[in-house]
Amino acid sequence: MIRNLIRGIITLLLGAVGFYLNYVLIRLDFLQTLGWSLSPVGTYAVMTIIFAILGFLVAPVSIRSFIALMRWMDSRLTRVPTHDLMSAAIGGIIGLIIASLFSNSFVSITFFGPLLAVLLSLFLGYLGLTIGMKRKEDVLGFLNFIPRFRDRGDKADKAEKNKEAKGGRTRESVNYKILDTSVIIDGRIADIVKTGFIEGILLIPSFVLEELRHIADSSDLLKRNRGRRGLDILNQISKETVIKVHIHEQDFDDINEVDSKLVRLGQVLGSPLLTNDYNLNKVAELQGVKVLNINELANALKPIVLPGEEMQVQVMKEGKEPGQGVAYLDDGTMIVVDMGRRYMGQSVVVLVTSVLQTAAGRMIFAKPKSSLEKKPMGLRPTDEVNAIG
Repeated sequence: MIRNLIRGIITLLLGAVGFYLNYVLIRLDFLQTLGWSLSPVGTYAVMTIIFAILGFLVAPVSIRSFIALMRWMDSRLTRVPTHDLMSAAIGGIIGLIIASLFSNSFVSITFFGPLLAVLLSLFLGYLGLTIGMKRKEDVLGFLNFIPRFRDRGDKADKAEKNKEAKGGRTRESVNYKILDTSVIIDGRIADIVKTGFIEGILLIPSFVLEELRHIADSSDLLKRNRGRRGLDILNQISKETVIKVHIHEQDFDDINEVDSKLVRLGQVLGSPLLTNDYNLNKVAELQGVKVLNINELANALKPIVLPGEEMQVQVMKEGKEPGQGVAYLDDGTMIVVDMGRRYMGQSVVVLVTSVLQTAAGRMIFAKPKSSLEKKPMGLRPTDEVNAIG
Protein backbone atom coordinates (compact mmCIF):
# COMPACT_ATOMS: atom_id res chain seq x y z
CA MET A 1 0.00 0.00 0.00
CA ILE A 2 2.76 2.43 0.95
CA ARG A 3 4.77 1.55 -2.16
CA ASN A 4 1.75 2.26 -4.38
CA LEU A 5 1.22 5.60 -2.63
CA ILE A 6 4.87 6.57 -3.13
CA ARG A 7 4.66 5.45 -6.74
CA GLY A 8 1.68 7.73 -7.25
CA ILE A 9 3.52 10.65 -5.65
CA ILE A 10 6.54 10.12 -7.94
CA THR A 11 4.22 9.98 -10.94
CA LEU A 12 2.59 13.30 -9.96
CA LEU A 13 5.96 14.93 -9.29
CA LEU A 14 7.37 13.98 -12.67
CA GLY A 15 4.14 15.13 -14.32
CA ALA A 16 4.63 18.48 -12.61
CA VAL A 17 8.22 18.53 -13.88
CA GLY A 18 6.94 18.02 -17.42
CA PHE A 19 4.43 20.84 -16.95
CA TYR A 20 7.15 23.21 -15.68
CA LEU A 21 9.55 22.19 -18.46
CA ASN A 22 6.88 22.97 -21.06
CA TYR A 23 6.35 26.37 -19.40
CA VAL A 24 10.08 27.12 -19.68
CA LEU A 25 10.20 26.03 -23.34
CA ILE A 26 7.24 28.25 -24.19
CA ARG A 27 8.85 31.24 -22.51
CA LEU A 28 12.05 30.67 -24.44
CA ASP A 29 10.10 30.25 -27.73
CA PHE A 30 11.94 26.98 -28.21
CA LEU A 31 9.07 25.19 -29.94
CA GLN A 32 8.50 28.06 -32.39
CA THR A 33 12.21 27.99 -33.22
CA LEU A 34 11.84 24.35 -34.26
CA GLY A 35 8.89 25.30 -36.45
CA TRP A 36 6.29 23.45 -34.37
CA SER A 37 2.94 25.24 -34.37
CA LEU A 38 1.13 23.60 -31.47
CA SER A 39 -1.36 25.10 -29.10
CA PRO A 40 -0.05 25.74 -25.56
CA VAL A 41 -2.80 23.63 -24.03
CA GLY A 42 -1.83 20.66 -26.18
CA THR A 43 1.86 20.93 -25.36
CA TYR A 44 1.10 21.19 -21.64
CA ALA A 45 -1.05 18.06 -21.80
CA VAL A 46 1.45 16.08 -23.88
CA MET A 47 4.48 16.99 -21.74
CA THR A 48 2.62 16.30 -18.50
CA ILE A 49 1.38 12.90 -19.69
CA ILE A 50 4.79 11.85 -21.06
CA PHE A 51 6.62 12.73 -17.83
CA ALA A 52 3.89 11.17 -15.70
CA ILE A 53 4.20 7.87 -17.61
CA LEU A 54 7.98 8.06 -17.26
CA GLY A 55 7.59 8.62 -13.52
CA PHE A 56 5.19 5.67 -13.24
CA LEU A 57 7.72 3.40 -14.97
CA VAL A 58 10.85 4.46 -13.06
CA ALA A 59 9.12 4.64 -9.66
CA PRO A 60 9.78 0.97 -8.64
CA VAL A 61 13.49 1.25 -9.47
CA SER A 62 13.68 4.58 -7.63
CA ILE A 63 11.98 3.13 -4.54
CA ARG A 64 14.32 0.10 -4.42
CA SER A 65 17.37 2.30 -4.90
CA PHE A 66 16.21 4.68 -2.18
CA ILE A 67 15.58 1.83 0.28
CA ALA A 68 19.01 0.33 -0.46
CA LEU A 69 20.60 3.75 0.06
CA MET A 70 18.82 4.22 3.38
CA ARG A 71 19.94 0.80 4.61
CA TRP A 72 23.52 1.53 3.57
CA MET A 73 23.43 4.91 5.34
CA ASP A 74 21.90 3.33 8.45
CA SER A 75 24.61 0.68 8.61
CA ARG A 76 27.28 3.35 8.23
CA LEU A 77 25.80 5.89 10.65
CA THR A 78 25.42 3.31 13.44
CA ARG A 79 29.21 2.90 13.39
CA VAL A 80 29.96 6.63 13.52
CA PRO A 81 30.58 8.09 17.02
CA THR A 82 28.16 10.72 18.34
CA HIS A 83 30.79 13.47 18.39
CA ASP A 84 31.51 12.90 14.70
CA LEU A 85 27.80 13.16 13.85
CA MET A 86 27.43 16.38 15.85
CA SER A 87 30.46 18.06 14.29
CA ALA A 88 29.43 16.92 10.78
CA ALA A 89 25.91 18.28 11.29
CA ILE A 90 27.24 21.63 12.50
CA GLY A 91 29.64 21.86 9.54
CA GLY A 92 26.88 20.96 7.08
CA ILE A 93 24.52 23.59 8.52
CA ILE A 94 27.20 26.28 8.31
CA GLY A 95 27.92 25.28 4.70
CA LEU A 96 24.21 25.55 3.79
CA ILE A 97 23.94 28.99 5.45
CA ILE A 98 26.88 30.25 3.40
CA ALA A 99 25.35 28.74 0.25
CA SER A 100 22.03 30.52 0.91
CA LEU A 101 23.87 33.84 1.11
CA PHE A 102 25.56 33.30 -2.25
CA SER A 103 22.46 31.85 -3.94
CA ASN A 104 20.84 35.29 -4.21
CA SER A 105 23.51 36.23 -6.76
CA PHE A 106 22.27 33.54 -9.17
CA VAL A 107 18.56 34.35 -9.03
CA SER A 108 18.76 36.90 -11.85
CA ILE A 109 20.22 34.32 -14.27
CA THR A 110 17.46 32.92 -16.48
CA PHE A 111 16.79 29.18 -16.34
CA PHE A 112 20.25 28.24 -15.05
CA GLY A 113 20.04 30.38 -11.90
CA PRO A 114 18.04 27.92 -9.72
CA LEU A 115 20.18 25.02 -10.96
CA LEU A 116 23.39 26.80 -10.03
CA ALA A 117 21.94 27.67 -6.62
CA VAL A 118 21.12 24.00 -5.96
CA LEU A 119 24.57 22.84 -7.06
CA LEU A 120 26.23 25.47 -4.88
CA SER A 121 24.16 24.37 -1.88
CA LEU A 122 25.11 20.72 -2.42
CA PHE A 123 28.80 21.54 -2.81
CA LEU A 124 29.08 23.85 0.22
CA GLY A 125 26.92 21.55 2.35
CA TYR A 126 29.14 18.58 1.58
CA LEU A 127 32.26 20.67 2.08
CA GLY A 128 31.03 21.84 5.48
CA LEU A 129 30.11 18.29 6.49
CA THR A 130 33.57 16.98 5.53
CA ILE A 131 35.43 19.77 7.29
CA GLY A 132 33.22 19.33 10.36
CA MET A 133 34.10 15.64 10.63
CA LYS A 134 37.83 16.17 10.08
CA ARG A 135 38.02 19.11 12.50
CA LYS A 136 35.60 17.78 15.08
CA GLU A 137 37.81 18.74 18.05
CA ASP A 138 37.93 22.38 16.92
CA VAL A 139 34.20 22.52 16.13
CA LEU A 140 33.14 21.01 19.47
CA GLY A 141 35.79 23.01 21.33
CA PHE A 142 34.37 26.23 19.84
CA LEU A 143 31.01 25.47 21.49
CA ASN A 144 32.51 25.13 24.96
CA PHE A 145 31.81 28.79 25.67
CA ILE A 146 28.17 27.75 26.20
CA PRO A 147 27.99 26.69 29.89
CA ARG A 148 25.23 24.13 29.42
CA PHE A 149 26.98 22.55 26.46
CA ARG A 150 30.28 22.50 28.34
CA ASP A 151 28.68 20.86 31.38
CA ARG A 152 27.00 18.25 29.27
CA GLY A 153 30.23 17.58 27.44
CA ASP A 154 32.11 17.12 30.71
CA LYS A 155 29.43 14.81 32.04
CA ALA A 156 29.47 12.81 28.83
CA ASP A 157 33.26 12.46 28.99
CA LYS A 158 33.09 11.33 32.62
CA ALA A 159 30.35 8.84 31.85
CA GLU A 160 32.37 7.51 28.94
CA LYS A 161 35.45 7.09 31.13
CA ASN A 162 33.40 5.35 33.82
CA LYS A 163 32.01 2.96 31.24
CA GLU A 164 35.48 2.11 30.01
CA ALA A 165 36.74 1.70 33.58
CA LYS A 166 33.91 -0.68 34.43
CA GLY A 167 34.34 -2.58 31.23
CA GLY A 168 31.04 -1.34 29.85
CA ARG A 169 30.18 -2.17 26.32
CA THR A 170 30.64 0.85 24.08
CA ARG A 171 29.89 1.04 20.41
CA GLU A 172 33.47 0.46 19.48
CA SER A 173 33.64 -2.65 21.66
CA VAL A 174 30.54 -4.35 20.26
CA ASN A 175 31.78 -7.75 19.25
CA TYR A 176 29.49 -9.42 16.73
CA LYS A 177 29.95 -12.97 15.48
CA ILE A 178 27.92 -13.60 12.32
CA LEU A 179 26.65 -17.18 12.03
CA ASP A 180 26.08 -18.85 8.69
CA THR A 181 23.72 -21.70 7.87
CA SER A 182 26.33 -24.48 7.86
CA VAL A 183 27.66 -23.77 11.34
CA ILE A 184 24.13 -23.64 12.78
CA ILE A 185 23.13 -26.98 11.25
CA ASP A 186 26.48 -28.50 12.34
CA GLY A 187 25.47 -27.97 15.98
CA ARG A 188 28.92 -27.84 17.58
CA ILE A 189 28.56 -24.08 18.03
CA ALA A 190 26.12 -24.70 20.90
CA ASP A 191 28.73 -26.73 22.82
CA ILE A 192 31.47 -24.17 22.09
CA VAL A 193 29.28 -21.32 23.34
CA LYS A 194 28.55 -23.21 26.57
CA THR A 195 32.28 -23.40 27.33
CA GLY A 196 32.52 -19.60 27.32
CA PHE A 197 35.27 -19.38 24.70
CA ILE A 198 33.10 -17.23 22.42
CA GLU A 199 32.36 -13.71 23.64
CA GLY A 200 30.24 -10.87 22.31
CA ILE A 201 26.94 -11.18 20.47
CA LEU A 202 25.93 -13.93 18.08
CA LEU A 203 24.32 -12.27 15.05
CA ILE A 204 21.79 -14.26 13.04
CA PRO A 205 21.00 -12.53 9.71
CA SER A 206 17.36 -12.66 8.64
CA PHE A 207 18.28 -14.20 5.29
CA VAL A 208 20.04 -17.08 7.11
CA LEU A 209 16.86 -17.71 9.10
CA GLU A 210 14.89 -17.65 5.86
CA GLU A 211 17.25 -20.23 4.33
CA LEU A 212 16.91 -22.44 7.42
CA ARG A 213 13.13 -22.21 7.15
CA HIS A 214 13.25 -23.25 3.48
CA ILE A 215 15.49 -26.22 4.35
CA ALA A 216 13.18 -27.23 7.23
CA ASP A 217 10.19 -27.14 4.83
CA SER A 218 11.96 -29.16 2.13
CA SER A 219 10.29 -32.26 0.69
CA ASP A 220 13.58 -34.15 1.06
CA LEU A 221 13.67 -35.92 4.42
CA LEU A 222 17.39 -35.42 5.01
CA LYS A 223 17.25 -31.69 4.24
CA ARG A 224 14.14 -31.28 6.37
CA ASN A 225 15.83 -32.93 9.35
CA ARG A 226 18.95 -30.76 8.92
CA GLY A 227 16.87 -27.58 8.78
CA ARG A 228 14.88 -28.49 11.88
CA ARG A 229 18.10 -29.38 13.69
CA GLY A 230 19.45 -25.91 12.86
CA LEU A 231 16.34 -24.23 14.28
CA ASP A 232 16.59 -26.37 17.42
CA ILE A 233 20.24 -25.37 17.84
CA LEU A 234 19.31 -21.67 17.62
CA ASN A 235 16.62 -22.11 20.27
CA GLN A 236 19.08 -23.97 22.48
CA ILE A 237 21.69 -21.22 22.20
CA SER A 238 19.22 -18.43 22.94
CA LYS A 239 17.60 -20.20 25.92
CA GLU A 240 20.34 -22.20 27.61
CA THR A 241 23.36 -19.91 27.42
CA VAL A 242 24.24 -16.49 28.78
CA ILE A 243 25.52 -15.18 25.46
CA LYS A 244 23.24 -12.77 23.61
CA VAL A 245 21.69 -13.71 20.28
CA HIS A 246 20.43 -10.95 17.98
CA ILE A 247 18.44 -11.22 14.78
CA HIS A 248 19.80 -8.79 12.17
CA GLU A 249 17.10 -7.59 9.79
CA GLN A 250 19.36 -5.97 7.19
CA ASP A 251 19.17 -7.61 3.79
CA PHE A 252 20.87 -6.94 0.46
CA ASP A 253 18.28 -7.06 -2.31
CA ASP A 254 20.91 -6.64 -5.02
CA ILE A 255 22.59 -9.95 -4.03
CA ASN A 256 20.96 -13.35 -4.53
CA GLU A 257 23.37 -15.83 -2.90
CA VAL A 258 23.35 -16.18 0.88
CA ASP A 259 27.14 -16.59 1.06
CA SER A 260 27.68 -13.32 -0.81
CA LYS A 261 25.23 -11.58 1.52
CA LEU A 262 27.16 -12.88 4.53
CA VAL A 263 30.43 -11.55 3.13
CA ARG A 264 28.82 -8.15 2.45
CA LEU A 265 27.36 -8.05 5.98
CA GLY A 266 30.78 -8.88 7.43
CA GLN A 267 32.29 -6.00 5.46
CA VAL A 268 29.57 -3.56 6.56
CA LEU A 269 29.72 -4.45 10.27
CA GLY A 270 33.43 -5.23 10.37
CA SER A 271 32.63 -8.50 12.15
CA PRO A 272 33.94 -12.04 11.65
CA LEU A 273 31.96 -14.93 10.18
CA LEU A 274 31.47 -18.17 12.11
CA THR A 275 31.36 -21.03 9.61
CA ASN A 276 32.62 -24.47 8.69
CA ASP A 277 32.09 -23.95 4.95
CA TYR A 278 35.47 -24.22 3.20
CA ASN A 279 34.40 -22.25 0.11
CA LEU A 280 32.85 -19.42 2.12
CA ASN A 281 36.01 -19.33 4.22
CA LYS A 282 38.23 -18.74 1.18
CA VAL A 283 35.91 -16.21 -0.48
CA ALA A 284 35.56 -14.18 2.72
CA GLU A 285 39.32 -14.12 3.31
CA LEU A 286 39.89 -12.91 -0.27
CA GLN A 287 37.51 -10.00 0.39
CA GLY A 288 39.11 -9.04 3.69
CA VAL A 289 36.52 -10.51 6.07
CA LYS A 290 37.78 -12.38 9.12
CA VAL A 291 36.57 -15.98 9.42
CA LEU A 292 36.31 -18.21 12.49
CA ASN A 293 36.20 -21.76 11.14
CA ILE A 294 34.84 -24.45 13.48
CA ASN A 295 36.72 -27.19 11.61
CA GLU A 296 40.02 -25.36 12.06
CA LEU A 297 39.26 -25.03 15.77
CA ALA A 298 38.54 -28.75 16.00
CA ASN A 299 41.82 -29.57 14.23
CA ALA A 300 43.74 -27.26 16.56
CA LEU A 301 42.30 -29.05 19.60
CA LYS A 302 43.35 -32.51 18.46
CA PRO A 303 46.27 -33.98 20.43
CA ILE A 304 49.68 -33.51 18.86
CA VAL A 305 51.29 -36.67 17.50
CA LEU A 306 55.00 -36.69 16.69
CA PRO A 307 56.92 -39.12 14.48
CA GLY A 308 58.34 -41.96 16.53
CA GLU A 309 55.48 -42.12 19.04
CA GLU A 310 53.71 -45.39 19.80
CA MET A 311 49.94 -45.82 19.84
CA GLN A 312 47.46 -48.66 20.12
CA VAL A 313 44.98 -48.72 17.23
CA GLN A 314 42.51 -51.11 15.67
CA VAL A 315 42.79 -51.62 11.93
CA MET A 316 39.29 -51.19 10.52
CA LYS A 317 39.60 -51.57 6.74
CA GLU A 318 41.94 -51.81 3.76
CA GLY A 319 43.77 -48.79 2.40
CA LYS A 320 44.05 -47.58 -1.17
CA GLU A 321 47.55 -48.94 -1.68
CA PRO A 322 48.36 -52.68 -1.56
CA GLY A 323 49.03 -53.93 1.95
CA GLN A 324 47.77 -50.78 3.67
CA GLY A 325 45.31 -50.73 6.54
CA VAL A 326 43.25 -47.85 7.91
CA ALA A 327 42.53 -47.07 11.55
CA TYR A 328 40.92 -44.12 13.32
CA LEU A 329 41.51 -42.23 16.54
CA ASP A 330 38.66 -41.31 18.88
CA ASP A 331 38.46 -37.80 17.34
CA GLY A 332 38.09 -39.23 13.83
CA THR A 333 41.68 -38.72 12.68
CA MET A 334 42.62 -41.23 9.99
CA ILE A 335 45.72 -43.40 10.50
CA VAL A 336 47.18 -45.09 7.43
CA VAL A 337 49.07 -48.20 8.60
CA ASP A 338 51.66 -49.45 6.14
CA MET A 339 51.66 -53.26 5.96
CA GLY A 340 48.58 -53.17 8.17
CA ARG A 341 46.22 -55.18 5.97
CA ARG A 342 47.22 -58.40 7.73
CA TYR A 343 46.02 -56.93 11.04
CA MET A 344 42.47 -56.11 9.90
CA GLY A 345 40.04 -56.39 12.80
CA GLN A 346 42.91 -56.62 15.29
CA SER A 347 44.39 -54.17 17.79
CA VAL A 348 48.04 -53.47 17.04
CA VAL A 349 50.81 -51.22 18.35
CA VAL A 350 52.11 -48.88 15.64
CA LEU A 351 54.89 -46.31 15.38
CA VAL A 352 54.12 -42.94 13.79
CA THR A 353 56.30 -42.26 10.76
CA SER A 354 54.85 -38.92 9.56
CA VAL A 355 51.92 -36.54 10.03
CA LEU A 356 50.22 -34.70 7.15
CA GLN A 357 48.16 -31.59 7.96
CA THR A 358 45.65 -30.50 5.29
CA ALA A 359 42.78 -28.03 5.13
CA ALA A 360 40.34 -30.93 5.44
CA GLY A 361 42.04 -32.32 8.55
CA ARG A 362 45.01 -34.34 9.68
CA MET A 363 46.30 -37.69 8.46
CA ILE A 364 48.78 -39.89 10.32
CA PHE A 365 51.04 -42.46 8.66
CA ALA A 366 52.36 -45.34 10.76
CA LYS A 367 53.86 -48.81 10.60
CA PRO A 368 53.36 -51.79 12.91
CA LYS A 369 55.97 -51.80 15.63
CA SER A 370 56.69 -55.48 15.10
CA SER A 371 57.75 -54.87 11.48
CA LEU A 372 60.27 -52.22 12.54
CA GLU A 373 61.92 -54.25 15.28
CA LYS A 374 65.31 -55.57 14.38
CA LYS A 375 65.44 -59.26 13.47
CA PRO A 376 67.87 -61.47 15.46
CA MET A 377 71.30 -61.87 13.96
CA GLY A 378 71.92 -65.24 12.29
CA LEU A 379 73.26 -66.96 9.22
CA ARG A 380 71.32 -66.78 6.00
CA PRO A 381 70.75 -70.08 4.12
CA THR A 382 73.37 -69.22 1.55
CA ASP A 383 75.87 -68.49 4.27
CA GLU A 384 75.12 -71.88 5.81
CA VAL A 385 75.79 -73.60 2.49
CA ASN A 386 79.01 -71.74 2.01
CA ALA A 387 80.08 -72.55 5.52
CA ILE A 388 79.42 -76.32 5.12
CA GLY A 389 81.09 -76.32 1.74
